[in-house]
Amino acid sequence: MFGLGMQELVVLGVVAILLFGKNLPGVAKSLGSSYREFRKGLFDLQSSLNVMDDDTPSYKSKPKSYSSSSYDDYDDYEEATAPKFEPPPSEPTVRSASE
Repeated sequence: MFGLGMQELVVLGVVAILLFGKNLPGVAKSLGSSYREFRKGLFDLQSSLNVMDDDTPSYKSKPKSYSSSSYDDYDDYEEATAPKFEPPPSEPTVRSASE
């Protein structure tokens, strides 16, 4: 996480406790909600840019996801089968060289 080792995380935790004390859970909650709102805004921005780019083909766009029910609703495909082996009608006869 951010290239921090265990010692750095412990130091940050101690500093956070010293600075915020009993308000630490409320501060963490507000930071979490702020981060969530930031991510939501970033996602909205990306989706609006993707809508603008739909006119031109893009190789970096996400593949469209289809619901699994669309495949289960239709049974248009026959089950694949191999051709049946049919033996020759009779055994071949050997002709003699004199014939």
